[in-house]
Amino acid sequence: MLFYFTATGNCLHVARQFDKNPISIPQVINNDNLVFEDEKIGIVWPVYAGEPPKIVLNFLKKATFKTNYFYMILTYGKDVTDAPEYTNRLCEGMGIHVDYIHSILMVDNYLPSFDMNEQKAMDKHIEEQLQIALKDVQERKKEITEANQEARDFHARAAKIFADNPSLINGEQITVTDKCTGCGICTKVCPVKRFYIENGKAKRTQTTCEFCLACAHNCPQKAITTCISDKNPDSRFRNENVTLQDIIKSNQQ
Repeated sequence: MLFYFTATGNCLHVARQFDKNPISIPQVINNDNLVFEDEKIGIVWPVYAGEPPKIVLNFLKKATFKTNYFYMILTYGKDVTDAPEYTNRLCEGMGIHVDYIHSILMVDNYLPSFDMNEQKAMDKHIEEQLQIALKDVQERKKEITEANQEARDFHARAAKIFADNPSLINGEQITVTDKCTGCGICTKVCPVKRFYIENGKAKRTQTTCEFCLACAHNCPQKAITTCISDKNPDSRFRNENVTLQDIIKSNQQ
């Protein structure tokens, strides 16, 4: 049994390597029964500034996992910081025992900081990393990567920036431009139902935003952007092994 959260397909692609039928967290998080039992249970999720996305954290808080082997695969684009050991501490605080946490370097989809064309051109040796993680999980390896102080300090600095400037991650930065044609794709790929169509244009609500940027990356007109200013407004990303329909199926509420 494997759960995942994805915005642009990286985590879905990884999840499929571990389980033929991975389960989308947005599709189950609001179910009444969140007790899961299996010989082996895993979660694949993207690192956001050293931490789990809010929806993943809420899932961990709400769910009960009955398994002999619980593991996590984290995807990241530049610096994983101390995310494995930090996540392990979070889980310990929730009474969840994690046997294994592994991180995989992939394309970073954070538009304010990274040019997607440059990211896609890099060879990040994803397949090699996947094979290592697959072998570890198959062998039931038990390992939580220990971070160095530099990684912990980097995470702490990032956390302080976002704590002092919540608008950077609460969705206020998401903007719908005049390029919008009202196709409604943003309403289908957003995992928290933040968009709706009114008078032929996409509008955003003031509800909680994951700031996963699924809306921006999957908009065919590139009509959704960030106020912070995208590094390259003309470039977007979706994992080459994942389709738009895959993202919709994962996230549409």
